[in-house]
Amino acid sequence: MRRLVLATLAAVALAGPALAANEAPPTVAPKFESVPQDAVLSYNLIGLNITDAQNNTVGEIKDLVIDHDKLTGYIVSVGGFLGMGEHYVAVTPGSIALGYDANAKKWKAIIGATKDQLKAAPEFKYDGKFKR
Repeated sequence: MRRLVLATLAAVALAGPALAANEAPPTVAPKFESVPQDAVLSYNLIGLNITDAQNNTVGEIKDLVIDHDKLTGYIVSVGGFLGMGEHYVAVTPGSIALGYDANAKKWKAIIGATKDQLKAAPEFKYDGKFKR
């Protein structure tokens, strides 16, 4: 009888963490936000060509880096053709000047670097938890 009680307690203790891992994360009530007219939405950024100061296309914004609820960087694709040979680099948001060209009705992104400088930068790889 004593073994049965100990075995049951052990099974319950081992099953507890497994059940907790499958539970939904706690939720909080949403806080609603108004969107300022000068805000930029992510769909305006992803796929946006980046030019240098001479208006040469040097890359494209491929992804956004969000850490602790803040935009902390852009993943920029440099070089390649049709997805082959692309080199990805991570840059801080302040590295890219964003603006809306009202006459052309499109967003612009300018970086103070050449394509060669971006290609020489440390590469970001989509692997581990970032694997697509």
